[in-house]
Amino acid sequence: MKKFTIGLKIVLVSALCTLFCAFSDPESIEQYVGYLQKSLTDHYDFSQESNQIKRYELNITNNGFCRYKRYFNNGKTEYFAFKLAKFKDMDYLGNATSGKLFLRTKGDDVIVQTYKDRGGDVDSMATQVAIPLKNIEPEELNLIRENFTKISPQTPN
Repeated sequence: MKKFTIGLKIVLVSALCTLFCAFSDPESIEQYVGYLQKSLTDHYDFSQESNQIKRYELNITNNGFCRYKRYFNNGKTEYFAFKLAKFKDMDYLGNATSGKLFLRTKGDDVIVQTYKDRGGDVDSMATQVAIPLKNIEPEELNLIRENFTKISPQTPN
């Protein structure tokens, strides 16, 4: 009987540990999103477009979207959005002082909308979003890529 009790305790403890480990998430989507939002906002380079752009909005949301909106001085507005589950890869063209981050999607998954454009309002799809950045080191770019990659398989399609 003593062997049975010890065996039962071992099995129960193992099962509980497995159960707790299976449902524990050391890093949540909210943490990845928070890091991405802070990094992209902190390193956004308004000076690359300040002669054309009045203001911008850049949001990475907890419900799985990346949204980037630019308001031009002439009244035109450009809006880019894609679902984080569609993130494929990213490229950075520039140096540590200044450059552009290209967020690429798996297909034509980026919604592009323009308002108050001389050519008329346009709705289209694209494969990437370009975000101007400044003062960013390669290590930070690698962390941004890792966070996007960690989010994309977790976000439902």
